[in-house]
Amino acid sequence: MSIDLTKLSAADLKRELARREEAKTENREAYKALVLETVPKVFDEIMYASNYMKDLKGRIFNYFKDVMELKAAAYEIKEKQASHTFTDEKYSITIGYRQTDGWDDTASAGIAKVNTFLQSLATNEDSAKLVESINFLLKKDAKDNLKANRVMELQKMTSKFNSPEFTDGVDIIVKSYKPVRSCWFVEASVLGKDGKWQTVPLSMSAVDFPAGFEFNFFSDTKLTEDGNSN
Repeated sequence: MSIDLTKLSAADLKRELARREEAKTENREAYKALVLETVPKVFDEIMYASNYMKDLKGRIFNYFKDVMELKAAAYEIKEKQASHTFTDEKYSITIGYRQTDGWDDTASAGIAKVNTFLQSLATNEDSAKLVESINFLLKKDAKDNLKANRVMELQKMTSKFNSPEFTDGVDIIVKSYKPVRSCWFVEASVLGKDGKWQTVPLSMSAVDFPAGFEFNFFSDTKLTEDGNSN
């Protein structure tokens, strides 16, 4: 029940303000206590799910180890691709690894040789375009790494020039390539009634809430059709 403070006597006003201050303090202490109670409980469940997923990942790779060994024996070839996909009439599972581009310290020597070649070119419109193209292919990403696909394009360009320095520089860069495996992954899909493959979510962010679940605390934040909040 709301109390009109303007109608209270000085003594009653003082008591009411003291009561409200005490209630506010109690609520804040209750909030902190509830956080301390809830976080470990939820974290225990998160760790259970994480450990289960870790064990499941190991089992999945072990399951398909036998499959891949039999495939290698049956077809008399051991494939070297980064992933393998296995499919039946309804389900599809892909296992493998992802990798990021990596280069050893000799790459800089190769780049220096390429730059020396570029400086030797006559200055005209055609050479300016060539320099721009090569510099683009040597442009590094946000992690200060060359892009492997661009270096492959650069390698193709060496055949167009009779320049041992350019060819050697690019060859040094190519041989300095040391890709790094970033993660081992499992992906799964199921064939829907519409005939389209639907990815099975395997992360906490991707998985949906249970059917009928409602969480309205953030209801003041509206999502637009593109998924952004406003």
